[in-house]
Amino acid sequence: MLRIHFTDADLVRTRVAAVPDPLWEICASLHRFQSRHGRWAYADWYRTAGARLNTADLTRTLRTLLLPLVPRATYFPDFLTPPEAAEGLDAGLEAILATPRHRVLDEVGALARTSGAPAWALRLGAGDMRKELVQAMRTYYDTVIAPHSEHIQARVEAERSARARAVLDRGVDGIVQNLGPSLRWQRPVLHAAYPEDRDLYLNGRGILLVPSYFCWGNPVTFSDTALDPVLFYSLSHEPHHTTLPGDLSSGASLAALLGRTRAAVLRGVATGATTGELARAAGVSASSASQHATALRDAGLIVSHRHAASVLHTLTPLGAALLRANTPGPR
Repeated sequence: MLRIHFTDADLVRTRVAAVPDPLWEICASLHRFQSRHGRWAYADWYRTAGARLNTADLTRTLRTLLLPLVPRATYFPDFLTPPEAAEGLDAGLEAILATPRHRVLDEVGALARTSGAPAWALRLGAGDMRKELVQAMRTYYDTVIAPHSEHIQARVEAERSARARAVLDRGVDGIVQNLGPSLRWQRPVLHAAYPEDRDLYLNGRGILLVPSYFCWGNPVTFSDTALDPVLFYSLSHEPHHTTLPGDLSSGASLAALLGRTRAAVLRGVATGATTGELARAAGVSASSASQHATALRDAGLIVSHRHAASVLHTLTPLGAALLRANTPGPR
């Protein structure tokens, strides 16, 4: 069990990442290759990842370089997920290259003591070996994660919308409530399922919540408590459509494609909306709005999640693409 101890100042300083962290997603996706848990949630990804890795001649690199360094265990090195990655993949990889040699060796030593490290891992203290690792991480990301980036970003935006509404509805505590089945808020402590028993005291620093597409089950945080606190946690997953059904991408107006009321409902979902808000936006009853939302959800254009006593609807990547394709002006 992980217990994260908050003060009032910590709650005020708690943020939700605006974009997926590319290095955390690399590490979490490597864990997906090491477990069968949750495979249904990543069915589309699994269907293509293996073939893309083979085509890019990355299978051996995955097996001998990446997987041994990021085991699905109690620990993997913190230097692989630097905070600079919040600025993008390039910034994160540069930070890995700039990590002091003594820190790399200390963390490789911790990996050896906890999960076992490959013999070559000590060579990561040298620049050449770290450059090889960084190049492998970049190629891996471009091959199996970047093709899914639009869908991943849409899921993160939906989660941010849910967190924002939770704060508006329940105050600052709302940001850490209902984060998922493995996280439980009991003021002033956030309890998380974790492979080891530990306490993390924020001491006024706040924490960055990083919703992750590839994280499954237990959340993850830095082993080194001196680093800025981060909690990397799993998004909820539901089956989704990945292609536009029928002629929805034809460029015809939304009203012609969906009908005027349903088009209004879809536009209302653009920034996240409850069923009641959709009813007011479209000028229909709540029951009618619910029926239209169900039809849009069945078409793969929106997703719906229970949020307190209401249901929050957000766009899928498919729905967002349809709105963009039917919005006048510069794209």
